[in-house]
Amino acid sequence: MRIANIDHRAALVLGEEGSERAVDIAHGSRGRFGPNLQALYEAWDDVTEWAAVQDLSALADDSFPIDRSHLRAPSPAPRQVFAVGLNYHAHAAESGFESPTHLPPVFTKYASSFTGPDTDVIIPTGGNVDWEVELVAVIGREAGNIDEADAWAHVAGLTAGQDISERITQTRGPAPQFGLGKSFAGFSPQGPWLVTPDEFADPDDLELGCTIDGEEVQKGRTRDLIFPVSKLIATLSHTVTLYPGDVIFTGTPAGVGIGRNPQRFLQVGDALDSWIDGIGELHQRFVAEPDAQ
Repeated sequence: MRIANIDHRAALVLGEEGSERAVDIAHGSRGRFGPNLQALYEAWDDVTEWAAVQDLSALADDSFPIDRSHLRAPSPAPRQVFAVGLNYHAHAAESGFESPTHLPPVFTKYASSFTGPDTDVIIPTGGNVDWEVELVAVIGREAGNIDEADAWAHVAGLTAGQDISERITQTRGPAPQFGLGKSFAGFSPQGPWLVTPDEFADPDDLELGCTIDGEEVQKGRTRDLIFPVSKLIATLSHTVTLYPGDVIFTGTPAGVGIGRNPQRFLQVGDALDSWIDGIGELHQRFVAEPDAQ
């Protein structure tokens, strides 16, 4: 099952890649579920049971083409947003750190930075803006003190994300400030939709990557996560309670700009295209602040 946020209304995505269509869930369920995405995650077990018995050909009669400009983040208003650092060995090494053994660094990205998959992103004047393609997991069932073996049962689905990062703000002393440097407007694009784990041959082994103006800068596989999705969720759940709709950025593979020699950062006019196999693509174009043009 694939769930999209189309202008803040939940939609079921039908069709093959490149020819996707959508059905408004409130309409398709005849009012059983409303349009609100957060309410959908709160009732996730009921939603999946409903979807499993639907006649998709009948639903297709009420479907409409998807205009990507109307897509928003699949979980736009989570109670909690977790972002994980240094979760690939090669990325930890390029960042100058040893690989984590107990728990990777965990910080937050503020939900005000959330957008859909296709956007223009303003580069803050004087900022060093970096890219970090990431697999993003959305929680579908409350999780507290769970075992790793049970973690996938608490996942609503997966989507693609970019943890765009302004490195000057992030590293400005006296101590690093990750959350603000990674939460400028538009710094958390996600999408194009949520894909449930059962749609993948192996949800723990997905290829992901990104390009800048067509040049590949990152490429990896989620099988190389030091803490895979199940272990991350289980470990987090032993400190905090995870709630339906919560969003987890799981970490980025090697290839970020700050780890290069010489370092490289996004410039006005750059096009950043990101992808995860089985999920889809993100497209960001970087623009100057209005008063800097």
